[in-house]
This record gives sequence, structure tokens and C-alpha cells, in this order.
Amino acid sequence: MTEALVQLLDGSRAALFLGFVVLLRVGGLVALAPGVGEQAVPARIKTMIALGLTVLVMPALATDLAPLRSREGIPFWMLSELMIGLFLGLGLRAFVFALQVAGTIAAQATSLSQLLGGMGGEPQPAVGNLLLIAAIALLMKLGFAVHLTAFLIGSYDVLPAGAWPDAGALRMWGVSGIAQSFVLAFMIAAPFVITGLIYNVALGAINRAMPQLMVAFVGAPALTAGGLMLLAIALPGGIVLWHEAIRDFLGNPFVVPP
Repeated sequence: MTEALVQLLDGSRAALFLGFVVLLRVGGLVALAPGVGEQAVPARIKTMIALGLTVLVMPALATDLAPLRSREGIPFWMLSELMIGLFLGLGLRAFVFALQVAGTIAAQATSLSQLLGGMGGEPQPAVGNLLLIAAIALLMKLGFAVHLTAFLIGSYDVLPAGAWPDAGALRMWGVSGIAQSFVLAFMIAAPFVITGLIYNVALGAINRAMPQLMVAFVGAPALTAGGLMLLAIALPGGIVLWHEAIRDFLGNPFVVPP
């Protein structure tokens, strides 16, 4: 009876240690991941998501993380686990930044920047809010939890627990991710920028041909109506483009483009 209790206690200690180590990385990732890491999500919900994801990931990592129980200097490498989780979450958060930048560019190009702005945690145009909500809804609908779990398990192959990551490699990876997020933002907002440019060139030509015509009063409603129609036409394609980009990232996240 005593031996069984001792074995049960040792197994519980091992499981708790494994869960705590995994939770360090999962907690940092969940804090910044799209959808679950938004400011509108309560802290209790984020905590439950992190615990559930930890329980889901633990069986796949039990063999790899078991030797860590005998390591010395536990606080130092545990701090690295938390940093790795935050850095992985920042890589995913860059896609949210891309949506916000694309929404701001599109709103400025179509004079929709002040329409129902400021509904989120930070003031931003309604186009950015619409892009963000629609993209995250599509992401959750198409199995983001499964891809996030695979992404987390695969991160231990590239960034093993108990070792400090290479700072230079992480810097290159982070800079590349931010650059790619801006490229993605400009690709999503390209139809709005091109339309706004054509509109302003045409408006300038009309003003030169007929100086007595108040082109601003005529052109402003047309620009707003055209922006709304373009939003209905181009927004679905932009969201699909964004979803393909984040799916490719989750499938192969540690490749630095040339």
C-alpha cells in the first residue's frame, strides 16, 4: 500500500512538473495569439485556454521533457521557456498587425477612416475592425486550434526546452516576420490604394477642365459609395489571402525568407 502511494506521488510530481514546464511556453503563446489573445477576451478565459492546451500537448512531450527534472539552475531555463512562448506569440500577432495596417491604409484611401472608429481596445478605423473580426472568425472556423497545437509541439524540435535560443537567429526571424506582415498588409489594401489613386487623378483632371465645378462636393459621396462597394468586393479576397498566409506560417514557421 505504501509503495503504491509513493509511486502515485512520484507520478503526480512528474506530471505537475511537466505541466508547469509546458504551461510556461503555452501561456506566452496564448497571451499573444490571434483570437485567444485579444484584449476583449477575459483573463479567466485565456487561463482556461492555456490550461486546456497544456493538457492537450503534454502527452506528446512527456518523453522529451522528462530529463529536465534533473537539471540544475531551473529558474534560468524556465525563464527562457516563457520568453520563447512570448516570441512565438509575437510571430502570430504580426498577422493581426497586418490586418490593422491594411484596414488603416484602406480607410485612408477611401475616406472611411472616421466611420464608426474606436470600437476595439485601441482606436482604429471601422475597416480595420471589420477585417480583424472577419479574419479571426474564419481562422477559428477552419481549425486554428488544431494548427496551433501542431505549431506548439513542433516548436520544441527547433527550440528545445532547457536551452537558451540563439539570439541572432530569433532576431532575424522576428525582423523577417514583421517585414512579411507589412508586405501582407499592402497586398490586402492594394485594391483600395489603386482605386483611391485613380479617383484622385480623375478628380484633378475634372477640376482642371471645369474650375467652376465644386468637384469636392460631387466627388466625396462618390468616393464613399465606391469605397463601400469595393469593400464588399475586395474584402473576402483579402481575408482569404490572410488566411493562406497564416496557414503557411503555422505549417512552416521557422523558415526565414530571403
